[in-house]
Amino acid sequence: MAEDLGHPRFIPYIQLHEFESLLLADIRHLDWEYLEHDRQIANLVQMVGDTNPELINEGKQTAPSKRILNEIPEFDKPTSGVIVTKHIGLTTLRQRCLHFNEWVARLEVLGDLR
Repeated sequence: MAEDLGHPRFIPYIQLHEFESLLLADIRHLDWEYLEHDRQIANLVQMVGDTNPELINEGKQTAPSKRILNEIPEFDKPTSGVIVTKHIGLTTLRQRCLHFNEWVARLEVLGDLR
């Protein structure tokens, strides 16, 4: 896409799987929204381990959102996802999600193009 458009400030980001993979960067922050789900959150933490969260998805039933919903059926993707991501923070997202970090780093360079 970037080559077709041919503009240095067009830097597309394509999420390998779904947005919820970013939540897996530090899924413990789900406790901001789901206070009484310590066991379920611990299960998710164990499931993720040290794996790059962007790479977690082996099929329709193992997608990040499905994994979260299996543990916390009341998980609300539109609102909880935004709130939890905010609490995870950009630093952690960049450290754990390497593809996302590469994209953000490319955006940071845009300031140098002026």
